[in-house]
Amino acid sequence: MASTSALAVRNLRKYYDDVRAVDGLDVTVETGECFGLLGPNGAGKTTLLKMLTTLVRPTSGRASVLGFDVVARPLEVRRRISSVLQETAVDQFLSVRGNLLSFARFHGLRGETARRRAAEVMDRFGLASEANRKVMDLSGGFRRRVQVAKVFMADTPVLFLDEFSAGMDPILKREIMDSFRAEARRGRTLVLTTQILSEAEELCDDILIMNFGREVARGDMNSLKRLSGGVYEIALTFDRVPDGAETEMAALHPLRSHIDQTSIEAALRASESQVLEWVSSLSLRGKLLHAELSGASLEDIFIELTKKEKRQ
Repeated sequence: MASTSALAVRNLRKYYDDVRAVDGLDVTVETGECFGLLGPNGAGKTTLLKMLTTLVRPTSGRASVLGFDVVARPLEVRRRISSVLQETAVDQFLSVRGNLLSFARFHGLRGETARRRAAEVMDRFGLASEANRKVMDLSGGFRRRVQVAKVFMADTPVLFLDEFSAGMDPILKREIMDSFRAEARRGRTLVLTTQILSEAEELCDDILIMNFGREVARGDMNSLKRLSGGVYEIALTFDRVPDGAETEMAALHPLRSHIDQTSIEAALRASESQVLEWVSSLSLRGKLLHAELSGASLEDIFIELTKKEKRQ
């Protein structure tokens, strides 16, 4: 029976000998959301995607896509998803065009309609000149283009994207992100992992931060910022950074910082009054040209929460 939720995960676990890659996750993602999975390397993000796309069998627990169990009904799941995974997204021995047409046939798109769409997709991704080359003969960047291009060959309701922008130039990445936003507005559900936190901040309605196979935090950007517990970003520009600023910065134990001759950028875990007092002190000792103070970015939240998880 179909479900109103795009994904439903209950107490899902995947163990490899003594390694708990995914350790008791509960996740629900509603149709039409863009859902982000964040976490350090080894957090379990890719393993979770592989279970949801039927490539890896769970050790225990349940997971379903649009109401179809990933273990009991894998073919029904595959017909409703498109995926860009690091290791399994293309057939290396087929041409670029062959990969696109093969994917289209699996999803019921054939003949002139499939060929026309393949031509449009290859133009969009700058692949037309490589149409007849085998994927195995392409550079890593072009292989990644083919992997991502495939998801635009069929109107599957759910897209899984594992580090989709790896190897893409900035202009192409921006175009693809715009395309993904348009797909979400059409009602498609996007599930993505990324190490580029600005991508998640721009694309995602809902974000799950994972570590050691478990949930660390979940919510939209405003909810996650409240969890950061007083993290502030500062950006200061001087004609010349005052003497002693670097030592003072170290004493504040910044989450991250950068100081050069004319600028200071940092993320600080401190009270607002402490931050303002320090900035005021600097401004009395040097000519302050520009100052910005804002709440935590997703990067700050990610670092802070995963640090807490490691300490526990």
